[in-house]
Amino acid sequence: MSPAIGAHAPLLPNQEPQARSPSISGAVFNVATSIIGAGIMSIPATLKVLGVIPAFLLIIIVGLLVEVSVEFLMRFTHSGDATTYAGVMKESFGPAGSVATQICVMITNLGCLIMYLIIIGDVLSGSQPGESVHLGVLQEWFGFHWWNSREFSILFTVVIVMLPLVLLRRVESLKFSSFISVLLAVIFVGICSVMAIIALVQGKTKNPRLMPQLDEQTSFFDLFTAVPVIVTAFTFHFNVHPIGFEFGKPSDMIKAVRIALVLCAAIYLAIGLFGYLLFGDSIMSDILVNFDKSSDTATGTVLNDAVRLSYALHLMLVFPLLNFSLRANIDEFLFPKKPLLANDTNRFVTITLVLLVFSYLAAIAFPNIWYLFQFLGSTSAVCLAFIFPGSIALRDVNGIATRKDRVMATTMVVLAVVTSIIAISINVYNLFQSK
Repeated sequence: MSPAIGAHAPLLPNQEPQARSPSISGAVFNVATSIIGAGIMSIPATLKVLGVIPAFLLIIIVGLLVEVSVEFLMRFTHSGDATTYAGVMKESFGPAGSVATQICVMITNLGCLIMYLIIIGDVLSGSQPGESVHLGVLQEWFGFHWWNSREFSILFTVVIVMLPLVLLRRVESLKFSSFISVLLAVIFVGICSVMAIIALVQGKTKNPRLMPQLDEQTSFFDLFTAVPVIVTAFTFHFNVHPIGFEFGKPSDMIKAVRIALVLCAAIYLAIGLFGYLLFGDSIMSDILVNFDKSSDTATGTVLNDAVRLSYALHLMLVFPLLNFSLRANIDEFLFPKKPLLANDTNRFVTITLVLLVFSYLAAIAFPNIWYLFQFLGSTSAVCLAFIFPGSIALRDVNGIATRKDRVMATTMVVLAVVTSIIAISINVYNLFQSK
């Protein structure tokens, strides 16, 4: 058997063998919550880089490839003895495959958790990118005080909101918070849509570019830097096994994933278009920062605050879901021979607290989410989303791959590797050029 991590470690303790099977709707909300995360914040910025049409096509293509990769993961996992992502990679590539998966999950999830806290800090206490200053909601309401500083507001959120949720030991326990989190994301998109339509009627919208603008500052290869952002926005593969193996049939998980992908793609397309219409090329890497501008009306001011707060609350509820798989992989990586994490309260609480403290300190130290998105999307996230699932299908240790599977897997791996290499090369080049 493969290592007992993911679904069987912190999520399904032995003392609950008769736990009720989860519903497809609950899985849809958990999957959608895992997908949306912080990715929605940088989707409008990708439209600024790519133009509307290429960005929309990229969102759809990545979504379709994600569906294929999840189907690969579920089908090839069920064909063997593994019950986890690291387990199926171990069956295909030995211990090195398991370790590579665990490291990528840890990097991706920890990076996402840090991004969530950065965005929450932006909303509550503002940010200062370059010479411009963007006030947070608390600063607009109450002025500048020690208790609404970035450090204190994030700390308060971590202790009061997130800590009780990350101490839950079963992913199904989060279905209600996941439902609320998806609802908040829909409310966020709805408010943005209303604001964009009002601005459109009043003739105040920006003119979006349908195609990318290539000039002396922007080359064709610069466009590839937006690809990792979209990849990261759709990466949830670290939660495929924890959520999927609570079902009796893999087909139920595939159905839930398809519904969630359609929902998330629609949300991404809507927020990308309406966000770009509202702010045009002045849009920030974190779109919530753009909503700090004062409005001419009281209604406009309320809408601005509602947009930011609804998504900050959404991220607070997403945080525990990603923490599950991160904590499970860290425990398996560091303590492979220890008893199940769910049965060891001291170890469970210690790892949880260490993760919260580290995420908090990193969120204070890192100011910009765009660079984190690009780094994750070009490295660990692209491995989890495309390279590893495609490689599992090509390896086919149980002999179930069809010719179509091999063609799709090869295409997926080649596209992922080529785009990631180009994106990393351009980012490194731009970094040295800016010095």
